[in-house]
Amino acid sequence: MDLKNAIHECWSKIDEGHVATYIPALANVNPYQLGVCLFDVTNDHKEQAGASQVRFAVESVSKVISLLYAIDQLGLEAVSSQVGTRQTGFPFDTILNMEITGESQPLNPFVNSGAILISSLIEEQDGQSPFDQILDFSRKICNDPGITLDQEIYLSELETGDRNRSLAYYLKARGTLNNDVTTSLDTYFRQCSMMVTCESLANLGAVLANDGIAPWNSERLISSQAATYTKSVMMTTGLYTESGTYSVQIGVPTKSGVGGGLVAAAPSHCGIGIFSPALNPVGNSVAGLALLEMISRELKLDIFKY
Repeated sequence: MDLKNAIHECWSKIDEGHVATYIPALANVNPYQLGVCLFDVTNDHKEQAGASQVRFAVESVSKVISLLYAIDQLGLEAVSSQVGTRQTGFPFDTILNMEITGESQPLNPFVNSGAILISSLIEEQDGQSPFDQILDFSRKICNDPGITLDQEIYLSELETGDRNRSLAYYLKARGTLNNDVTTSLDTYFRQCSMMVTCESLANLGAVLANDGIAPWNSERLISSQAATYTKSVMMTTGLYTESGTYSVQIGVPTKSGVGGGLVAAAPSHCGIGIFSPALNPVGNSVAGLALLEMISRELKLDIFKY
């Protein structure tokens, strides 16, 4: 597949979106960027085009990484007993789902309440803070030692994170979040402020697509069970309230972030990383999803069709 041509075909979609403005540092990002990296796990071959090496804020794509790390440290049963796997039907930053249903736990790990709870489960270990552990794990599973914390974005997260604070204190009041709220939130804000590339995310997607084994060195980085669980949750809840729509249109487990990133994992085929910061009202990359849909169609990646 000609990725450069695919980018050209999807470029006009950028005008249909807008960069995230509720986080000041993201409001300054140039919307006219579109990049992709595709890692074929069947032959250990990688292709990329466009802004594939531009670093951007991982934002909610980090929820995949922190979930995998929590499972690695605590076990799947311990994690899944505290966070559900159901679609909420509500925006990612609301607590309405728990209020209306009377649930005592977040409905899935990719809404903000669920992600904050996941981050809270990771405790200091061997003198390493929870975030430092997540950062090290990110560098390993993304095969990218260049992943760092962006201080400006982190400070923007702190400045504008009152809704996330309300979610954390709500969970604390319900007896769901047991660790320190301030530490848990700081871990969450920091993990969202890590800087990645399309290639970083393609590597992450490739590990998931390859059943937890890094295709670049054949090392098992996560369990098969963790890979399967996470791909399933990505398929059903990874694109916020549009998850069902794109399960039908794309058919590949995918997670988005408001920094404009997308990570997708086509089981036994490839990992895909995409970046384009212009978002639709739901918070998903407009041109990025158009490009992913084209790739899925051309390469026949839809798990429900092939």
